[in-house]
Amino acid sequence: MRYFMMMLTCSLSCLPVFEADAEEVNITPDVVYGHKFGLAMTFDVFTPEKEANGAAVLFMVSGGWYSKWSPPEGLQVRFRALTDKGFTVFAVRHGSSPRFSIAEAVADVRRSVRFIRLNAEKFQIDPDRIGVFGMSAGGHLSLMLGTASDEGDPNAKDPVLKVSDRVQAVVAFVAPTDLQVMAEDAPDRLPVYAQFPALEINQETAAENSPLLHVSSDDSPTLLLAGVKDELVPIFHSRNIQAAFGKAGVTNKLIEFGNAGHGFRGEDLAAATQAMVAWFEEHLNK
Repeated sequence: MRYFMMMLTCSLSCLPVFEADAEEVNITPDVVYGHKFGLAMTFDVFTPEKEANGAAVLFMVSGGWYSKWSPPEGLQVRFRALTDKGFTVFAVRHGSSPRFSIAEAVADVRRSVRFIRLNAEKFQIDPDRIGVFGMSAGGHLSLMLGTASDEGDPNAKDPVLKVSDRVQAVVAFVAPTDLQVMAEDAPDRLPVYAQFPALEINQETAAENSPLLHVSSDDSPTLLLAGVKDELVPIFHSRNIQAAFGKAGVTNKLIEFGNAGHGFRGEDLAAATQAMVAWFEEHLNK
């Protein structure tokens, strides 16, 4: 249960908190980017009032592939490091475990990128400057967008599906990259994974949604942030995909935090946040 709660809350609680005034950022809550089973899929938008740089950064609201709603006013200060630099931030929720699978979560966040790009003018962003970040399961979803996206289906009836879901930069915190080792039939599966309904999958299904197996030369520039002492998502996940990126010629960087586990605090969190912002500035600014 300890690991379950850690992964569930990491996507929000591990974000840095800054002082912020309400008037500095315009919040547009609960924008609907799709529907399924009679339910709306939503995101919140945090737009800097002054000196917006035109680039978008999506945050994957996901821990253990659970995606929970929380008042956007509480998230505002946690995105301050990005909005202060002019980035418009989108907090994207997906269909949550245990009702929805990892594959469905991946499909949801892909749609969110397509929807945001299709409506780039409305959100006052550049459709060719979209980044994504997330922590733990949110990091996994970010990597799936960076490694397994497409240009859209020109024959689709839904105009959203005609649009590309590619992103131009990825930052992944403590992210699972090979779900095969977490699947039910994995020979060396860690017992803790039995606590996560989303991981009630076999290795074949896991392979389809493992970023490590989708790495190719056209992937997005990716920054990996990992804790050496992580017992839930061991650091080999980040090391292995970094090696694959290097072999494919993908721009990438791995920063290891020697004393960190699954989630960062204090100086580690500050350093990771600084590295994330710098990565987006390098790869999303004109």
